[in-house]
Amino acid sequence: QESMHAYAANVYTTVIEELMKGKQRKFIAVEQEFFRLWWDMVATDTQKQQVHQLLQEGRLEFVIGGQVMHDEAVTLIDDQILQLTEGHGFLYETFGFRPQFSWHVDPFGASATTPTLFALAGFNAHLISRIDYDLKADMQKNKKLQFVWQGSPSLSERQEIFTHVMDQYSYCTPSQLPFSNRSGFFWNGFATFPDPPKDGIYPNMSLPVTDANIHLYAQTMVANIKERAVWFRTGEVLWPWGCDKQFFNASIQYSNMDLLVDYINKHSAEFGVTVQYATVSDYFQAVYSRNLTWEIRKSEDFLPYSTEPFQAWTGFYTSRSTLKGIARRASSLLYAGESFFTQYVQKHPEGSICKCKALKQLQSLRWAVSEVQHHDGITGTESPKVKDMYMNNLMYGMLNVKKLMASIIFDINTAKKNGDVYSSVYTKDSGKPDVDQYVVVYNPLAWNITTFVMVSVSNDEMSVYDELGHSVPAQVQSSVESQSTYDLYILVEISGLSYRKYSIKPLDGKQFAFIGSSVKYKRRDLTRADQQSQQLFPVVNDCYQIVFDQNTNLMHSITERETNQTVQFTQEFLEYHVNGDTKKGPISDNYLFAPNASAVPVSKAVGLEVMSGDLMTEIRQYFYSNVTSQDYIYAVYTRLYSVPEGYDGKLLCHRIEQEYSVGPLEFNREAVLRTSTNLNTAQLLYTDNNGYQMQKRPFKAYVNNTVARNYYPMVQAAYIEDDSTRLMLLAERAHGVSSQGNGQVEVMLHRRLWNDLQWNLNNDLTLNDSSVVRPTIWLILGTKAVTNTLYRTSGLALEHRPVVMFGALSGDKPKLPRRLQQNSVHDLPVTVPPNLHLQTLSIPGWRYSSNHAEQVHSIHMGNQKQGDADFSRVLLRIRHLYEVGEDPVLSQPVMVDLKSLLKGLGSVMAVEERSLTGTWDVNTLEQWKWKTAQYPGKRFFNSTETSEDFTVTIHPKEIKTFFVYFQVQ
Repeated sequence: QESMHAYAANVYTTVIEELMKGKQRKFIAVEQEFFRLWWDMVATDTQKQQVHQLLQEGRLEFVIGGQVMHDEAVTLIDDQILQLTEGHGFLYETFGFRPQFSWHVDPFGASATTPTLFALAGFNAHLISRIDYDLKADMQKNKKLQFVWQGSPSLSERQEIFTHVMDQYSYCTPSQLPFSNRSGFFWNGFATFPDPPKDGIYPNMSLPVTDANIHLYAQTMVANIKERAVWFRTGEVLWPWGCDKQFFNASIQYSNMDLLVDYINKHSAEFGVTVQYATVSDYFQAVYSRNLTWEIRKSEDFLPYSTEPFQAWTGFYTSRSTLKGIARRASSLLYAGESFFTQYVQKHPEGSICKCKALKQLQSLRWAVSEVQHHDGITGTESPKVKDMYMNNLMYGMLNVKKLMASIIFDINTAKKNGDVYSSVYTKDSGKPDVDQYVVVYNPLAWNITTFVMVSVSNDEMSVYDELGHSVPAQVQSSVESQSTYDLYILVEISGLSYRKYSIKPLDGKQFAFIGSSVKYKRRDLTRADQQSQQLFPVVNDCYQIVFDQNTNLMHSITERETNQTVQFTQEFLEYHVNGDTKKGPISDNYLFAPNASAVPVSKAVGLEVMSGDLMTEIRQYFYSNVTSQDYIYAVYTRLYSVPEGYDGKLLCHRIEQEYSVGPLEFNREAVLRTSTNLNTAQLLYTDNNGYQMQKRPFKAYVNNTVARNYYPMVQAAYIEDDSTRLMLLAERAHGVSSQGNGQVEVMLHRRLWNDLQWNLNNDLTLNDSSVVRPTIWLILGTKAVTNTLYRTSGLALEHRPVVMFGALSGDKPKLPRRLQQNSVHDLPVTVPPNLHLQTLSIPGWRYSSNHAEQVHSIHMGNQKQGDADFSRVLLRIRHLYEVGEDPVLSQPVMVDLKSLLKGLGSVMAVEERSLTGTWDVNTLEQWKWKTAQYPGKRFFNSTETSEDFTVTIHPKEIKTFFVYFQVQ
């Protein structure tokens, strides 16, 4: 809002006005969040008409078209797709416009997921800028800044995209002039906060173009164009005119630009160049029409990213860990809320909930999750004030969706005339059930799940029952968090996209929850631990034996019981001490990680407590700076689950769950958990791109900054392995991860920094994060074959843990009435095979026609549908989780009968296959096909197989998007 007031609204208001004054003028706009705020709150009817006209004339062009320009390193693929879909839906509904080019100029490094997503969204070319300085210099010299990128090894040429890397000048106009000390080609100067200047005079406005200096301006511009021309293969040079926070005073900008453009073109014989205003589309059209043959780049990404020898942008992989965690929790809750609401609308057409209000509740979270994907959002590279805005918007949206889900449950059950069953539905994150309470647990995944949910309770004498009054396995033990409460773990078994209800009651003598008993071990002084005499004790379930050493209170080894393979396994917390004084050398900040030495162990003493029960053993380790310290800054809670007979415990059994507590840190400390094994890994690490595909990360030695340049983002998964055994890490938020030694993997969990770099101080970009962070990581150890079958489903099970809601039972109704059971337990579940993921099931609410000609016509006639959202169109996405050849069974294509898959929601009447964000009918989508040595013919590409009987085939790594329409009940 402050940016809107200071400059952003003025960009659109003045640019639109200036474009109308000159037919030759053009402009590109990127992020929809600012444009939508302007459109909804500022734009007049005349300005709106002008935007329509300029888009039709191709003089205003939206590129990317998402809500934001998303970060590529630490975002999850689902959230990238969400924010793109959010922006594209608005543009198509409002203008019938579909972006076809990207402008990913500012994310700090480039992921190989992005080219695949943009190809799937119907784009014809992709544009990036921030890649390693040394790599860029090399590509520039060899004219290799443009290539055809096949980002996905499995989709390969079927979803490739032409990619342009900006040269060393990046995306801003040069800001130095040889004849002036002002700000280069920016005649409007710099934006001022909080208010624009009353007199319209901004700081550092460049010298206006006059007869006296126009030749100097032209010489400078032409020299820069010619310097860049030699780095590219075609005669066209893309010369970006603008930068961050520019064009807020477009009249002064365009009037000077016009003079310069005209002057150069009048003297083109002398200068040897002509210049014209262009959009990204104009530029790529010109390059495409040259019909050259381009090199192919395979699926490697451009991560990490360094700008100078000591500037590795690998700190932001962990910065503001709490924000990263909340953003992912919000995304997961939104995912659950969307499918819950979609089912409600389809199955309960007579329901009493106002659908328009419900959609607004969902939209508030869609908007919040979309905006935080910004490359200065989830990255943690914003000021505290902006971070608070993201947090507030996320919390507000989450509260809305929790209220919606609770009211749906309330409505479904009161509709069955059991009015007194629900006296209240709470939406807190955890209830404190005292007497007769129930929890409703919703499984948002389209698979049957068996897992534990944890509820805080006030005493340890509890019984848990399901809807039929049967006893449910549970375990209660003293809480990690507080002295006065207990943790109740309930074993839940829930089919796909379904919910179950469990009642929690005080002990009634018949059935009870298992009680976890505590054994506390003496705090051990690591400096004096006798290396010779180990006192080992095991913790065991059906899949693993974890051995601890009482001598040190540290983990010693893990045995995978199926193969009887034992891996030496130790974990320790360390801190990198970093510099904050620019006079003393390279600094760490929100973006950069610049360790000045090896990491230092943090604790000299470890306390240990083991809570053991029939269903779970929890090992609590507390790390103290010395033997006499009162407080700990670091703790690990390791949980190993045992599943009773009759339950499918495969995923649960293979999961070693670790929750960490880290902080508050001292200043200029970066905290890592280092896991050391005897696996012979040759320091080879694998990490994921955005939860979509894995990348191989061999350790690279550099002249400078080797530690920081070997850090990579782990969004959802990372692993190390030797010939026989793999250790997999699964995460519920992004972290930096590295392998700094053979058999080692370290995860950066938290950072707290202060530095005196002027730019950081001006923008309040210090990272004085004094919080305690509590991330969770699941470990899976086993053969490659076993981990392969487990880690994709497990990663999603961690991402989309069940949603737990609380309510109170009215006093005299311990058993729930028959009608209720039938419906909640025996509704038809929605289930896909384990190599597929139901990525989206939602009601977007868009009012656009899915027939393009109709949509364009209705906008042209000025009669876009106003009024209520469209609740009849359901958006469905299905993703294949495996790569070609990754697994003999799970890598096969899968045939899905959509009518049968969704029969629990109603009778499917029609299915349309769409592009990734829904705006194209795939049968009419014709993308440019750039010539490569592999495919010398230039051709349009179209790869759809749809059949009349609602059966679709999903190939490895495909993401298929559909509009589904049900018979109206």
